[in-house]
Amino acid sequence: MFSATCVAPVNMALVKYWGKRNEELILPINDSISMTLDANEMSAKTTVAASESFKQNRMWLNGEVVPFEENARLMRCLEGVQRLALANGDIKFPLSWKLHIASYNNFPTAAGLASSAAGYACLVYTLARLYEIPMNEQLTTIARQGSGSACRSLHGGFVQWHRGAADDGSDSFAEQLVTAEHWPNMHMLILVVNDARKKTGSTKGMQLAVKTSTLIQHRAKEIVPRRIKELRTAIQERDFKAFAEITMKDSNQLHAIALDTYPPCVYMNDVSHAIVNFVHDYNESVGSVQAAYTFDAGPNGCIYVQAENVPRLLAAIQVAFPNDAQQSVEYLKGIPVPPVELSKVATNGSAGHVNPKNMLKYIIHTKIGEGPRQLSDEKSLLIDGLPLLK
Repeated sequence: MFSATCVAPVNMALVKYWGKRNEELILPINDSISMTLDANEMSAKTTVAASESFKQNRMWLNGEVVPFEENARLMRCLEGVQRLALANGDIKFPLSWKLHIASYNNFPTAAGLASSAAGYACLVYTLARLYEIPMNEQLTTIARQGSGSACRSLHGGFVQWHRGAADDGSDSFAEQLVTAEHWPNMHMLILVVNDARKKTGSTKGMQLAVKTSTLIQHRAKEIVPRRIKELRTAIQERDFKAFAEITMKDSNQLHAIALDTYPPCVYMNDVSHAIVNFVHDYNESVGSVQAAYTFDAGPNGCIYVQAENVPRLLAAIQVAFPNDAQQSVEYLKGIPVPPVELSKVATNGSAGHVNPKNMLKYIIHTKIGEGPRQLSDEKSLLIDGLPLLK
């Protein structure tokens, strides 16, 4: 039996991917840029094992059996990696050997926290390690066919997914713009409002938007190219103010398109809008732009903030969004944050407004991170081809 175990990170988009020009190949109507998050806080972990004794392909996700050969996206990823393996030659075992795959997310699935991106990136990367294929651009085009944003999770730091123009998708790939070391003090606070499965999935939401929104094509053709250029400059110059403005405007526009879709797709809720108001008032209170929100297809707020400003911002969040469990390790997860005196917390406007208790389920503190990595055999999720997780 041969096996490989890897972890892959979540990425959070700054300029959003929303809408496809080809559903089967998952080709986007616009470029996008994301920041890869540290896998220590949020990641997918996958083990792939191949054995002559396996009778059929099998897969487990978070300990539950899931379809394998009936999953067209999974099969496209597997077949794509196997084609690369054939092209590379020197395969350790026959490609006809069946596979057992176990995957586990250490954060909620399908809740608007990019679980599918991490999951498919991890799947493709682990398959590549199993077949001894080095990291290359082609792997990002394969991961894209599992979940579009997965191509961005194959790189660390800041990453651009190129829309491409070719009908076969060969030029729609992910490129690392800079490594995590370029802006090492870029952090994120994720305010989890609801970690349940969302009502309208991203795939359906995008399909409806492309069919019915009158705004989406204008965004793709006119707005996004300019924002991509401006954001690349802001990242290169580590200009947080410009970075923040572009990020928040693009998040707002994504959700405007969701509402322009017919029937509308509503991903944000009242707590999400309270987070938006809080961030704008907080920046005004401190006299500079220190926080930037973004919302993917879900109600959870992701706030970009530089490391030196995390303690004060978190303290202000805990004042504005009180929670009975906020002293618990189950409420504030991830990187530890030193406490701040309340006298130093901004209290002007809604930055000082106290919302009803328990509007947030929990908070995750993370930071910019690297791409996928392989783990030792001792970290495997499979023993004798069967999952450890039940």
